[in-house]
Amino acid sequence: MNFSKIIIGSLICLWVVSCKQKEQSSLQVPKENDFLVAIDSTLQLAVEQYSYLSQQVEPGVYPRTFQNDSLVTSDSGWWCSGFYPGTLLYLDEAIDAPKLKEEAISFMADLKREQYNKSTHDLGFMMYCSFGNANRLQPNPEYQDILLNSAKSLVTRYNDTVQAIRSWDSAPWNRAGEDDLVVIIDNMMNLEMLFWATEYTQDSTYYDIAVKHADKTLRNHFREDYSSYHEVIYDEATGDVKAQITRQGASDSSAWARGQAWGLYGYVVMYRFTQDPKYLNQAQQIAEFILTHSNLPDDQIPYWDYDAPKIPNTYRDSSAAAIMASAFLELSTFSDEGKSETYYQSAERILKNLMTPHYLAQKGKNGGFLLKHGVGDLPNNSEIDVPLTYGDYYFVEAMIRYKELNTNRRNNS
Repeated sequence: MNFSKIIIGSLICLWVVSCKQKEQSSLQVPKENDFLVAIDSTLQLAVEQYSYLSQQVEPGVYPRTFQNDSLVTSDSGWWCSGFYPGTLLYLDEAIDAPKLKEEAISFMADLKREQYNKSTHDLGFMMYCSFGNANRLQPNPEYQDILLNSAKSLVTRYNDTVQAIRSWDSAPWNRAGEDDLVVIIDNMMNLEMLFWATEYTQDSTYYDIAVKHADKTLRNHFREDYSSYHEVIYDEATGDVKAQITRQGASDSSAWARGQAWGLYGYVVMYRFTQDPKYLNQAQQIAEFILTHSNLPDDQIPYWDYDAPKIPNTYRDSSAAAIMASAFLELSTFSDEGKSETYYQSAERILKNLMTPHYLAQKGKNGGFLLKHGVGDLPNNSEIDVPLTYGDYYFVEAMIRYKELNTNRRNNS
């Protein structure tokens, strides 16, 4: 027997096996890495889009949407004014885009006037998405003063009889009378700033108001299946419920998609700050409603209302999907292994589908915004099938969260 041939043959076999193993490894690892590369590519696209968008606006003129081939803008008092600088700050954090950071700072110099605005409940959106992110990334006494003044302004809208923060002022269009107090599900998103205020000042007043508002909302905004009304009207003198309705959804009994996303995200935040299991349970039950709904499409980009007429021949809402993805990622970190994986995979599926050409803008298109096919307020014929500044904000937030969570999962595996 020729031993040299046997040895050479054995070495060849080992080499072939080694090559196959390397080939299999190269086929498996990039599968996950490819999506991370795609996220980085999308974040780079976002930098390019928002660099273009920054050339179309100036401080005091906030990008809102793009429709009929025209950029629609607002002033600092519009509820969405904090999303543009907030997105710019996220992009600088993710990609290192100092020019976008400069743009954010210049807009916040205008936006800071809203710290004294007591006419709106949306100060969390306006001030925490902007100054809150700025302070998180680079703590600054000026930012902290602005955030604290914003929290003080927000709590002036709290009514202790109702035990909730007034959302909209009463008006014929929201069906509330002079002695009524209106709360909308969106208001859950403004509570995070109040938790920050208690952490910063050690004054529990802000924390207590946030908890009371969340508890009142938990009791009266949700149906047995954990779907949410959009608006609840309370008797200001007694705190009793007078009406449970929906303004931006298909009907009073329907589940408006973005409203379900606001509720999901809001109760995840409540659990983050309080560690109260009832808030985790509420978030998980809302997630269950969403993920098991018969009208949720396979790509998990929801129709604008889960009960919308003409499904499937109606509009999707990419903004609701982006909010859901970001909330699912954080919820996955609080949940047991089975549920955690469900939420993580759902967020991943949503992001992958939002990154397809159907939803993601091409460079230089869509007015400089990222996501197409958002729905603002269809029943009132406002912002239908257009990009939305908050859709982009939560999309970018979700991509950043996915990258961070993916890194943590790898390190812990």
